[in-house]
This record gives sequence, structure tokens and C-alpha cells, in this order.
Amino acid sequence: MSNTVMSADDVRRAITRIAHEILERQHGPAQIAVVGLQRGGAWLADAIVGALHVIEPESRVPLGYLDVSMHRDDIGLRPVVPGAISRIEFPVDGATVVLVDDVLFTGRTVRAAMEGINTYGRPRAIQLAVLVDRGHRELPIRPDYVGKNLPTRLSEDVRATSEGVVVSRGVES
Repeated sequence: MSNTVMSADDVRRAITRIAHEILERQHGPAQIAVVGLQRGGAWLADAIVGALHVIEPESRVPLGYLDVSMHRDDIGLRPVVPGAISRIEFPVDGATVVLVDDVLFTGRTVRAAMEGINTYGRPRAIQLAVLVDRGHRELPIRPDYVGKNLPTRLSEDVRATSEGVVVSRGVES
């Protein structure tokens, strides 16, 4: 059984709101860089940068992608399967890097992303934007920008795309 909790229009509005919040907190687009976490955060990072450009047409916010596979803390516990290629073709030194992921769950992917981004330099700050925060954190990580807080059960699966957010109900163990 699955339930749509955000429609495509809801997702679009959340992305626009997140883009506005980023610009407000940073007082404009200068020194902002956006990095989407492969795979789920890549499409969302593209959309956020697109929304930033609509709001500030003259802005050229750098956009990159980061595969965190080799930075995870569960290497050895499960097979390492690289998600995609990392591509960060701009200096992160001194920038405010906004990491972007579709769904925040335990926080372990974000921890790996922070380690991964540091291999590219030393950002002034790292912030986190997510479309869905579902709770169940295992690490002390909190997003700076959230499209929707969505309390879930551990057994549920949350899928977020530009077409909407769907929660599939699993069997509680």
C-alpha cells in the first residue's frame, strides 16, 4: 500500500520555498555552491539551482554532484556500490556549500557527504537542504532547509521525485 503525501505541485512549491530561504539566509547568491548527493539529491539540486536562477536571474550558483559511496561508515558491512560519478568543478574553499538530498533518514549519508566534500577543500560552512525529513536520526544531523517534515515508521519507504513524494507502508517488525 502506498500513499502520495506530496504532489508534483507541492514539490515545486517546496523547491521554490527552499531556494528563497537559502537566498534569505545567505543574503543573496554570492559564495553559495550547491552539491547534490548522488543519486536522490542530484535532481533536487538541479531544481533548486534552477529556482535560484529564476529568483536571481543574474546569479551563477555553482552546481556539483557528490557520490558518497566511498565515505560511508558501513563499508565492510555491505557491498560498496558507487551511485554515480562525483563532479565538483569549482573551488569549495571559502564557499557556503549547500548539500542537497531528497530524503533525510538516519543522517549517515549526510555524514559521509560532509567527509566527501572536505576532500575538495575547506568550505566556510556546510548546510543541508532536503525535500523530506522523515526522522529516525542515528547521528546528530539536522537540516537547514526542509520541504516537508514527515514522521514515518522505520518499516516505511519514502520515495521523492519531481512528480511527488510517496510513502509505501511496510510490515512493522
